Amino acid sequence: MANRRWLLPEAIEDVLPRDAKRMEDLRRDLLDEFARSGFEFIIPPLLEYVESLLTGSGHDLDLRTFKLVDQLSGRSMGVRADITPQVARIDAHLLNRKGVTRLCYCGSVLHTLPAGFNATREPLQIGAEIYGHAGLEADIEAIRLLSTALGLCGITTSRIDLGHVGIFRSLTKQADFSPDAEEELFSALQGKDMPAVKELTLGIADHIREALLVLPELYGDRRVLARAAELLPESPQISAALSDLHRLADSLADLPLSFDLADLRGYHYHSGVAFAAYCSGSPAAIALGGRYDNFGKAFGRARPATGFSMDLRELARLSPNGEPRGAILAPWPEDDALHAEAKRLRAQGERVVLALPCHEGNWREAGCDRILVRNGDNWIIESLKED
Repeated sequence: MANRRWLLPEAIEDVLPRDAKRMEDLRRDLLDEFARSGFEFIIPPLLEYVESLLTGSGHDLDLRTFKLVDQLSGRSMGVRADITPQVARIDAHLLNRKGVTRLCYCGSVLHTLPAGFNATREPLQIGAEIYGHAGLEADIEAIRLLSTALGLCGITTSRIDLGHVGIFRSLTKQADFSPDAEEELFSALQGKDMPAVKELTLGIADHIREALLVLPELYGDRRVLARAAELLPESPQISAALSDLHRLADSLADLPLSFDLADLRGYHYHSGVAFAAYCSGSPAAIALGGRYDNFGKAFGRARPATGFSMDLRELARLSPNGEPRGAILAPWPEDDALHAEAKRLRAQGERVVLALPCHEGNWREAGCDRILVRNGDNWIIESLKED
């Protein structure tokens, strides 16, 4: 029987040099862009006690979280499946600032199951969050920053779907659903299982049932908002939600916006506007975000908050890679003059690989496509001629 000790678990994979470099280049570019907009970089821990890691995050995150027992304390710990709750904890409990706080992050998360077909269980999550401002101005800033970030990756955004969880919450509240019934209806709507939605809404007021049944049809351009105003029952929460979406449509008219009033991803901790970005080449959303006010309440301090996150692995896959520039081989034997020239070239941004004696492989495998050659007292760079 073949030795399989080296095999990785399903949906877990190594990142090899070319892809790793692309991911690292994007990570630096994105974090630098976030920093230019005033976002401060933080690094939350990979592990936390479960009661802290899952506080306020809902049942879905609990199911996605790997759990283990801490050998020091005997308490249950979890490997983070989402960094956003950790950022909320840091804002509420550690930084404890009164005004607006902008935070960004990048780190691995681990999922018990892949999110979709061919998805990894170890996304590299990168994102930005704004705390302390309850107005739509923060949501507008977050969506614009997301659009800029995707452009920086060379990804053309085909559409940014906007929704608002306040509409669904208002309808289920008017229907007086129990928490379990609301959860079932939420799952049915997310799965677009209309027979289940029809069955789950039997017995409630006709106008509320009709609104819940029409919710999945309220998808498209800005005209959807006018149609929603006609078809949905009047309530302060629904009117406020539609007003928010109208204002976003006005402020972000230059972006490829669409509206989906039945998209409830993040419903368990979102409190208002929610958004998802899409591009050609990926049927799934490449970025998710929204407002999650009061998330920090579980950590002792309720704060308005909004932001977004993306998987850096997926961004690197979708980003136009181009042909990476090769390295310069500095041949053996080494001396002070060669080291000085290598230092000069590296300062100009070149990659210079020092050759080692008795090398048996192909230097092109190491990424070299040129070679440094001494010509008297001068150095010249020639194409590497190697089979």
